[in-house]
Amino acid sequence: MNSNLPHLLLTRGLWLVRMDIWLIAALVLLMALGMLVLFSAGEHETDLLMKQGIRLGLAGGVAIVLAQIPPRVLRYWSPMIYLLALILLIAVLFIGVGRGAQRWLDFGVVRFQPSELMKLALPMTVAWLFHGQRLPPRWWLVLLALIIIALPVALIYKQPDLGTSILIGTSGIAVLFLAGISWRYIFAGGALAAMAAPALWFILKDYQRNRIRTFLDPTGDPLGEGWNIIQSQIAVGSGGFWGKGWMQGTQSHLEFLPESHTDFILAVLAEEFGLIGVLCLLLLYLLIAMRGFYIASQARDNYGRFLAGSLSLIFFVYVIVNAGMVSGMLPVVGVPLPLVSYGGTSAVTLMAGFGLVMSVHNHRRIWS
Repeated sequence: MNSNLPHLLLTRGLWLVRMDIWLIAALVLLMALGMLVLFSAGEHETDLLMKQGIRLGLAGGVAIVLAQIPPRVLRYWSPMIYLLALILLIAVLFIGVGRGAQRWLDFGVVRFQPSELMKLALPMTVAWLFHGQRLPPRWWLVLLALIIIALPVALIYKQPDLGTSILIGTSGIAVLFLAGISWRYIFAGGALAAMAAPALWFILKDYQRNRIRTFLDPTGDPLGEGWNIIQSQIAVGSGGFWGKGWMQGTQSHLEFLPESHTDFILAVLAEEFGLIGVLCLLLLYLLIAMRGFYIASQARDNYGRFLAGSLSLIFFVYVIVNAGMVSGMLPVVGVPLPLVSYGGTSAVTLMAGFGLVMSVHNHRRIWS
């Protein structure tokens, strides 16, 4: 028996399972920090921590598997994944389940939210559309991309889920931006959006209008709609520069702060670790996004460049939206803090996205 066999298996196995070590290290550090804050926000519930640990482990496994798939394979399947996600979104309108909104498909064993699949399918498909095309894209390609973006945005808005529809639309627009769309199109789109904004008020649902009113004046209903924002701002402000210390926060532990382990977990971190803790967390997010942008810049083709760039950009947009929501600078739209808030579906989607980013990195020197 070959005495070098264990060494060969180990080295060959490490060669076969390829990943970007810097990106993985930053993501693991982020998830570890999230578990630390979650343990405090979840009232020291070990069951909650174990469930989240299992979900994050699953999410990491998904990322590693996707990182091994060549971008040419991803590119080939992109439009078919988009069509599948679109069909599932249509099915949600008829057989979807959920409390107050139809956002899930329940298959008995599996309960699935198709909008999560679309978070990946949309940038993949718009990147596929522009692959091999002259850049900046011609007007008819821009129009076709906007139609591809508009279809899922409209379906998700109908669930209703305004926040997710806007963020998914942004992921598609990010590819347009990276493709070097002409500034006259950007200015024209911005002007049209500004002119349409007043009319959009009349098509918003009552709860969506209330969120905007609450954002503008949370003190108008301090014990009702404004409670979340007010308590979140108190938690953030009371942390000061250094914070009160781990597990020493009062707003979450005395149950003043709602959703302390999900959407408003950043307020818990701000109260316990202070401004310095928030800045360290934002720096870690920025490093992850910058690593993604670097991978995009090293991509072999436009598909990889647009895919890695858009996924990295939208990841950081999620961070900004959640931070703005917690601080009262943006309306509450139910966006969790990436890889820190409790939840499995969003974690799997985010890590799957980073798996696609690592795929671009792994195969940058290989024909793809």
